[in-house]
Amino acid sequence: MPTITDDLLRKTIRIRPNQSFKGTYGKVTLVGGNKHFGGAIIMASSAAVYSGAGLVTTVSDMANLSSLHARLPEAMIADVNDPKQVKALIQPAKVVVIGSGLGTDAHSQQILKEAFDAISPKQIVVIDGSAITLVALKHIPLPKAHLIFTPHQVEWQRLSGIKLADQGDIAKNQKARDRIGGIVVLKSHHTQIYSDKPMLQNPIGTPAQATGGMGDTLAGMVGGFCAQFSNSLYATASAVYAHSDIADHLAQNQYVVLPTQIISHIPQYMKRHEARR
Repeated sequence: MPTITDDLLRKTIRIRPNQSFKGTYGKVTLVGGNKHFGGAIIMASSAAVYSGAGLVTTVSDMANLSSLHARLPEAMIADVNDPKQVKALIQPAKVVVIGSGLGTDAHSQQILKEAFDAISPKQIVVIDGSAITLVALKHIPLPKAHLIFTPHQVEWQRLSGIKLADQGDIAKNQKARDRIGGIVVLKSHHTQIYSDKPMLQNPIGTPAQATGGMGDTLAGMVGGFCAQFSNSLYATASAVYAHSDIADHLAQNQYVVLPTQIISHIPQYMKRHEARR
């Protein structure tokens, strides 16, 4: 089966041209983070910023305002409880990342519906965490857009109907992807990426990554990479590989790797893998 290598990164990560500005590198709007799960959206937003997205806006519960400003002054923040503001900030984005820390109660469900209604077909939408669960269990219609799902194995079971024990069956996963559409990043020890192309497998990764917030960080990285690089499949696969490769390096000297540590290493990692084309 095809595997992702660092050669794909060099095909994806470009040297930044001298004549560029923040608009050159895409707008990302992230939606998530209720009163109880602010850390999730902070990590996702941080990963998008550190991955090089030109302009990042975080639409979250205002309980997270102070924490987000303190941790990530580069991101703008808006109130997720204001439907007009949510719509106004989603519509101009190239990439929308939704679900990290969103929650699954009735209010979260309403926010997700409002966000989906604001999305247009030209946009890239990274659907993560709580948003996957709500789509699967509440049968919320998906927007017409370029969709990227980032489920862990339980979320994939909810979304696809494939039991955990059967998720090693590539054909079953591919058939489910074909029914759902978009790109599916099935997170596991060796993450698999399903699309309308042959499945790609990430050959690296470490058990040191088994800690909360790792998936939120990956969703933000996928959003940041897709905002900048034109091939969404390559951008997604490059983000997956970079996420694991940074962790593998850190795990040589650490028992556990924290998501925030991965985030802090992204700019240097991308610099080492940029390529002039």
